[in-house]
Amino acid sequence: PMLPEHLSNGICSLRPDEEKLTFSAVFKMDDEANLLDSWVGRTVILSDKRFAYEEAQEILEKKEGHLSEELLTLDRIAKVLRKKRFEKGAMNFERTEVKFDLDEKGKPLGVKFKEVKDSNQLIEEFMLLANKVVAELIGKKDVRSNPNPKTFVYRIHDKPDTDKLDAFRKLVKRLGYKTPGGHKGLSPKDINDVLVQIKGKPEQNLLETLAVRTMAKAEYSTFNIGHFGLSFAHYTHFTSPIRRYPDMMVHRLLQHYLDGGKSAEAEVFEEKCKHSSEREQLAANAERASIKFKQVEFMSDKVGQAFDGVISGVAEWGIYVEIKENKCEGLVPMRFLDDDFYQFDEENYCIRGRRGGNVYTLGDEVKVQVARANLERKQLDFVLADT
Repeated sequence: PMLPEHLSNGICSLRPDEEKLTFSAVFKMDDEANLLDSWVGRTVILSDKRFAYEEAQEILEKKEGHLSEELLTLDRIAKVLRKKRFEKGAMNFERTEVKFDLDEKGKPLGVKFKEVKDSNQLIEEFMLLANKVVAELIGKKDVRSNPNPKTFVYRIHDKPDTDKLDAFRKLVKRLGYKTPGGHKGLSPKDINDVLVQIKGKPEQNLLETLAVRTMAKAEYSTFNIGHFGLSFAHYTHFTSPIRRYPDMMVHRLLQHYLDGGKSAEAEVFEEKCKHSSEREQLAANAERASIKFKQVEFMSDKVGQAFDGVISGVAEWGIYVEIKENKCEGLVPMRFLDDDFYQFDEENYCIRGRRGGNVYTLGDEVKVQVARANLERKQLDFVLADT
């Protein structure tokens, strides 16, 4: 929990059979997931049941159990929402999320991968809908009902950098996949087409990671430019007040406007948005660093062992390889490639031996041996293993 346990799992949690003060987005929908009516405001909720994702997933799979009819109805509508969202151009990233089994001292005992199932996607779709509807309620311009939208906190996502998109397209083509998109660059739908092609392939995780890197970073702002990745004209963060301060800003502004209040001062909230975005980026960097640290720690007792991997990066100082079975990434330094004099070919994402012409390219499958694990530098060094 990002807040103390007493708050996140106690006071602020929808615990069964306890009345809780909440902010709700209430929807009336038909079987085709069309939104017929909506209402947003303060409520009191008396929860019947708090499900873990695993419990809900089991009911969805078995089609029986406590509140099964309600869960199955929500799941059916969520799948229609999801299909419509992708048809409208939302991007569909399914990158593998690495988790660790730790002992009581925090030492990693094993690596596992978080699997996104129907129960996760069910929650995601209705959260996206709530965030979108709340943003539209305040920010959508309407000549009659909302001619001058008031200051609000939006979750925005700018269009990708053109040069990065071009580089991504070249790489996809180099690996033998169809590359849609014309001179105007790749649209979200074009990127989705690529993601569909690579699903289940060895380079899926690699290309999805690179596709994410072409994207601008999502951030908070009072200036709404829409959300490129979701293909939403209006989007905010309304649904997780336990975890994110911006949601609390949204709640406060929303209630202020529902009570008939005047538009808040944009400069004050823009400063808070900027601060929130900066803190979010710091947290993301810390998360990445901690995962890298645990990966190196996990591999530290495997020096000398060989693993199957995929080349995940190429640079003038060597090739990066991601181990297939645990997603741990390490570097094969150029100085360890002593069978030839290798040169970096940036345009073709490879290194090439000057004498023998041997080539190592992004996406190639290779066998590596763990040579060194440096915890202080969070770095793994590999050597190519004899095959």
